[in-house]
Amino acid sequence: HAGRPAVTAGRFAPSPSGLMHLGNARTALLAWLDARARGGRVLLRIEDLDRDRCRPEFAEAIRADLRWLGLDWDEETPAQSTRDEAYHAAVVRLDAAGLVYDCFCTRRELAVASAPHGAADEPPTYPGTCRDLTAERRSQLLAEGRRPALRLRMPDNLPRVVDRVHGVVEGSGGGDIVVRRADGLYAYQLAVVVDDAADGVTDVVRGDDLLPSTGRQVALAAMLGVQVPAYAHVPLVIDEDGVRLAKRHAALTLLALRKAGIRPEALVGAMAASAGLGEGHPARPGELAGGFDIARIRRDPWVPDAAALADAGRV
Repeated sequence: HAGRPAVTAGRFAPSPSGLMHLGNARTALLAWLDARARGGRVLLRIEDLDRDRCRPEFAEAIRADLRWLGLDWDEETPAQSTRDEAYHAAVVRLDAAGLVYDCFCTRRELAVASAPHGAADEPPTYPGTCRDLTAERRSQLLAEGRRPALRLRMPDNLPRVVDRVHGVVEGSGGGDIVVRRADGLYAYQLAVVVDDAADGVTDVVRGDDLLPSTGRQVALAAMLGVQVPAYAHVPLVIDEDGVRLAKRHAALTLLALRKAGIRPEALVGAMAASAGLGEGHPARPGELAGGFDIARIRRDPWVPDAAALADAGRV
């Protein structure tokens, strides 16, 4: 990462489509510790691309949960819902370079065309159906009322990623990605690259489930000529069935844990211990930053017990 700024700038970028759960909070804590341990800045960005599911009240609840945990931030950068102009400019640039094309494939067509693949979180590789459409076929599809998405021509071999937790990860997946959906909304893969560059993010700490997408994002950053941040993908928080925590795990939202009587220091201590930091004693985030090294965290997912957390929190 030659030419990287001297000051670390990390970020937490939650999606306000529901209440913050323990998985979100643990990743936020690790991202905060990673930046603060190196004297860096912490940015908060609300990722509200999904206008149907995201709500301002959830964004405010996330801010309140972070403050309750003791996780502060130096700046809140513009929410994704305000950045369409920047996304449009990026697409115009890619189009001028001949890197995007209209894709008329429906989700159903893609589901039929996609071959099974290994990683559960890996998006299906696009089979290239619309990559080389003739002008005649394109006109025909438009005349039928089909609205195209915009898809980006990705290199056959994605760049390798040097992850601060996993080490060298070879480029995988490939396949052309959507940068603007058929309904006109910009896609996450484009938005996150544009956002991190605009916000001056130098270091991204996020969940393991996003590791398969990272090679695509590095390739896209190169196409746009923007700085690639350093990445660290941390283990997920999962339930007893091995399923990643999601909004449906209501008992493990921070609101539910607060109502159960757990104190923020107890929760921070438990989350830290799950990553191999300390013995689980109550702690404030600032007490854990000294000597923190994200490369040393535990690599296995955490299966929390809501009842045990609540009992510990009342002590």
